[in-house]
Amino acid sequence: MHAIRLHEFGPATNLRYEEVPDPVPAAGQVRIAVEASGVHLVDTALRAGSSGGGPLAAPSLPAIPGREVAGTVDLVGDGVSAAWVGRRVVAHLGAASAGYARLAVAPVASLHEVPDGLGSDAAVAMIGTGRTAVGVLDVAGLRADDVVLVTAAAGGLGSLFVQAGHNAGAVVGGVAGGAEKVALVRASGASVAVSYEAPGWPEAVRRALGDRAVTVVLDGVGGTIGRAAMDLMGVGGRLVMFGWSSGVMVPFEPVDLVDRGLTATWAVGRRLTARPGALRDLETRALAAAAAGELVPRVQRFPLENAADAHAALESRRTTGKVVLV
Repeated sequence: MHAIRLHEFGPATNLRYEEVPDPVPAAGQVRIAVEASGVHLVDTALRAGSSGGGPLAAPSLPAIPGREVAGTVDLVGDGVSAAWVGRRVVAHLGAASAGYARLAVAPVASLHEVPDGLGSDAAVAMIGTGRTAVGVLDVAGLRADDVVLVTAAAGGLGSLFVQAGHNAGAVVGGVAGGAEKVALVRASGASVAVSYEAPGWPEAVRRALGDRAVTVVLDGVGGTIGRAAMDLMGVGGRLVMFGWSSGVMVPFEPVDLVDRGLTATWAVGRRLTARPGALRDLETRALAAAAAGELVPRVQRFPLENAADAHAALESRRTTGKVVLV
């Protein structure tokens, strides 16, 4: 089969499309003929040889990256029912990796059947990014009386948060980079959309909201953008953080919370995994929400052989939605 392999840590160009032996499922595993593989910002950090601030260690080389796949089961290992063969499935591979490939193996316990009518690219978006979105939304508890501001609102998570806020009946604002992404934020359901590339964008948000202060910030950017979003919150506002793509977490001191009675919450990591079976439950709910049309993942597709281009585009913020290799 063909797969993307990494022989040396470094830039995206180190990802090579190569022919490798077909994987064989071990006991308790299935093999999936892959139709879509998810690409995550953490993948780019691991490729470069770091963890990106996350819990995963850089892989041993040579390695096939990729932790999310969807496709059709074509072979089963010992102890697995042959009834799985031919089923459309999606799985998060966890630390096992090796998803950027034509064939991938996964534990049968990790499989979800892809709901009828849901494409493999959408399924792979929801098994990882979607499960995180559902978990963050559980923490945020969006209500109809909220004014929600989403940073990186054209991204895989951000576009889902905008939809969720709109579905809840809240006023939703989104911040993204450039006019094209701002248009996509509006298309996702935001009534206020601005570019963080424009000077004074926080004031533009204030003007658009009129006399209403932001009650919830959903931030995965951190740094100056996350701090500017935090400063737009009114008394009792909730800052819900789930990442720092800028490389720096939102800078604040306890006194910043005290002055306006704000709360700041870290919504991912151990908070999502503390309960046994929590991640699988989130995956199930995310897939069901996509199948019902409640959360529709925005997907940007690249051919598998162009994985290096996908990584480069993601790192340079030239992507929208969830990046998927097909």
